[in-house]
Amino acid sequence: MELRRLGPACQEKPAVVSEGATYRLDGLTADIDGDFLAGGGIARAREALAAGDLPVWESAEAERIGAPIARPQAVLCIGQNYAAHAAESGAEPPAVPILFHKHPNTVVGPHDDVEIPPGAEKVDWEVELGVVIGTEAAYLPDEQAALDVIAGYVTSHDLSERDYQLAESGGQWSKGKNARGFNPLGPGLVPADEVDPQALRLWSAVNGEARQDSTTADMIFSVARIIQHLSQFMVLSPGDLLNTGTPQGVALSGRFPYLRAGDVAEIGIEHLGAQRTTFVPAPTAARVGVTR
Repeated sequence: MELRRLGPACQEKPAVVSEGATYRLDGLTADIDGDFLAGGGIARAREALAAGDLPVWESAEAERIGAPIARPQAVLCIGQNYAAHAAESGAEPPAVPILFHKHPNTVVGPHDDVEIPPGAEKVDWEVELGVVIGTEAAYLPDEQAALDVIAGYVTSHDLSERDYQLAESGGQWSKGKNARGFNPLGPGLVPADEVDPQALRLWSAVNGEARQDSTTADMIFSVARIIQHLSQFMVLSPGDLLNTGTPQGVALSGRFPYLRAGDVAEIGIEHLGAQRTTFVPAPTAARVGVTR
């Protein structure tokens, strides 16, 4: 089973996909968000599906697929969480998880077009396992407690502009992570109890040419370790999105060209689904207060 949100941007309706069929979930909840997840929404959706109470969504395949969670309060990201990626970035593997943030408004649908910011020359792809929090969490005592707060998993694309991230960082990475649409998400949210987060193949391709191909078993810090660690420093809220790092094979390595308008990036994670993103030029606009 997976949860989806279908329909035009900002007008998505909740749905459940099971055994190749799509069912409407709007009779059970207005949306798939933190309140739904914290209120046992996944269990209620399963019960309604098993009871035959959910109507089939006719012609669901014609609908746009939106991000599978609505309005996350926070998008938390872990940097350099695969040793080979740290090496290709010219860094030593971190001793503790590296945290940075993305603005929640970077989250878009898995097949939506994404703009190349004006003047940007180093837009990079990064397939990542996304984790969605289902229960408020703080000061978790151990890794089992961390696993217990997870609602489910998603395919996440942590797009980056490397010049903004590194040359203009001012000592942090977020400038390179927060352009419009820089976190395509989905297609679906798969419940946590249906996924082994440390045994998933993840891959990416650009214009049909392979880029990344790895497995979450190669993470430096496991999903459970990351969540337990972060909970010592902040309160994690239902609906929050956690991006857990990307494997080697990005443009920052110097082996591949950066993304340009007209390029198509595809990413996917085993059991969680694939995305296809076309990059387009951003509308011309003055960049007030910014000099380059």
